[in-house]
Amino acid sequence: MHQHKNKSRTERQSGKADYDIVALGIATAAIILFVGTGGSLMPRIVSSWMTGTYSPDILLSNALLLNIALLIFGWRRYNDLNKEVCERRWAEQQAQELAKIDPLTGCFNRRAGLPAIDRMLSEAAESGDTVAVMVLDLDNFKQVNDFNGHQFGDRVLEGVAWRVSSVIPAGSIAIRMGGDEFACAMNYAAEAESRVEAIATKLIDEVRKPIVHEGVEATVSTSLGIATTADSKADTAALNAEALLHRADIAMYQAKKRGRNRHCWFTPAMETEFRLRNELEGAIRRGITLGEFVPYYEQQIDIATGELVGFEMLARWKSPDYGLVSPDVFIPVAEESELIADLSESLIHQALIDAKDWAPHLTLSVSISPVQLRDPWFAQKLLHMLVETGFPPSRLGIEITESSLHENIAAVRMMTTSLKNQGIRISLDDFGTGYASLAQLRNLPITAEGIEAPEALEALKCFGKLNGQGSLYGRPEDAATTRERLAEAGLAQPASAANEAPIAGRLAS
Repeated sequence: MHQHKNKSRTERQSGKADYDIVALGIATAAIILFVGTGGSLMPRIVSSWMTGTYSPDILLSNALLLNIALLIFGWRRYNDLNKEVCERRWAEQQAQELAKIDPLTGCFNRRAGLPAIDRMLSEAAESGDTVAVMVLDLDNFKQVNDFNGHQFGDRVLEGVAWRVSSVIPAGSIAIRMGGDEFACAMNYAAEAESRVEAIATKLIDEVRKPIVHEGVEATVSTSLGIATTADSKADTAALNAEALLHRADIAMYQAKKRGRNRHCWFTPAMETEFRLRNELEGAIRRGITLGEFVPYYEQQIDIATGELVGFEMLARWKSPDYGLVSPDVFIPVAEESELIADLSESLIHQALIDAKDWAPHLTLSVSISPVQLRDPWFAQKLLHMLVETGFPPSRLGIEITESSLHENIAAVRMMTTSLKNQGIRISLDDFGTGYASLAQLRNLPITAEGIEAPEALEALKCFGKLNGQGSLYGRPEDAATTRERLAEAGLAQPASAANEAPIAGRLAS
C-alpha cells in the first residue's frame, strides 16, 4: 500500500514534469516563429491599420496571433513555475525548522539541540571561551499530571520553558530533552564561573514560582546539574555535546539525591558513583526476580506496659555479590528507578504469610514509600494480598512517614481513609522529623523508633499511648528466628491454624 502510494506520487510528479517540458517547448517554438514571421509581417499589419491600403495575408496573421498567444501562455507558465519553486523552497525550509523545534515549548528538540551545542563548542574553542551545559529535571511533575491532568501539565512545561529562555543569556541554547527534562548551554569567560552559578540559582528560583492555569495553581521545583568544558582540561577537544550532557545529567541526579530544588556542579567522582549506582540498580532488578529480598522483623512494644504488641517488617537484601545489604543502601535506588512498588509488594506478601503463624493479638506493621502512596491503586493491591493470604486486616498496620504528609496530604488522606475503612491501622513513622503539623499528629497514632536507652524510653512515656521499637528491645531478625522466639514464649500458632483463612470471605464481602 505504502509503495503504491509512493509510485502514484512519483507518476504524478513525472507527468507534471513532462507537462512543464512541453509548455517550455511550445513557448520556445512560439518565440522562434514570432521572430521569423513577425519581423516581416508586423510592419505591414501596422501600415494597414494606419493607412488602410494593405491587406495582410490571413494565414500569416493568424499564425502571428497564435504566436502571441503562445508567448503569453509560456510567460504565464514561467511565472507560475517560478512562484511554485519559491513556495516549495519556503515549505521545505519551514519543514526543516519544525523538525528542529519542540512543538509544545518552542525549544530545540534533542535531535537539533546536540548539533547546536557542538557548534557552540567549536566556536568556543576558537575564541578561548568556556561552555557550560545545564540539565534541569522537574522534581514533582508527575504529581501535577496525575492530579491536574495532562493539559495542565502541558501548560506547566510551557511556563517552565519560557522561564528558562528568559533567564539564560542571549545566544544561549534551550533544549527540551524529553518529558519534563530540559537542558541549556551558554558561553562564558573562563574566569566567570560565578556568573554561571548565579544563572543556575535564578533558574531554580524562577521555576519554583507558582504556575496558574484556569484558576488552578501548581508549584514545581527543579534539580539542576552543571558541567563545563573546564572540567576536562587535559582533553577538552574530545568533549562533545553528548559527553557534556551526560556529565550534567549525573550532577542533576546528585542534586536530587541531596534534597532536590538545588543545583550541583559535576565532579569526576560523581561519574564513578553513577556507574556503581547503575550496577546496583541492575542487581536490584535481578534480585527482585530471584527472590533475594527477604523480610526481617523488629519488635514493637507498648511503651506504657512493656508488652510485645507486634513487629515491623523491615526489608533486607541477601545478595550473592554484596552480602546482607541494609535498606538505607537499596531503598533510595529502588525508589529512583521505580522498582520500589514491585520490591515492597513482594515483601509484604511474604510478611503476611509469615505473620499468620503468630499469636492472633500480634500485629504486623509495614512502612510504605511515598512513591507507593502516589499510586491510586495501592489500596486495592494491598486488599487483594490480604484476601489471597487470608491475613486479617485488623492485624495489619501501615506506617507512613511525616515527609509523606508534607508532600501530598490530600492523596495520603484519600489512601488512608480507604485502608481504614477495611480495618487496617494507620500510624505515623519517623516521628520528630519536623514535617507533620499538630493537627496531623492528633489524627494518627505514632510509632517512636530508634529507642536505644532507658532514658529515651522514660521521656517518651509522657506522650501518652505510644508504640516503641529500637535496639533497647532487640535487633531485627529473619522470619525463622522470629518464629522460634515466639514459639518459646507460647506466642506462635500451630501451623494448621495459621494456614486457615476464615477472614478471606468476610474481607471480600
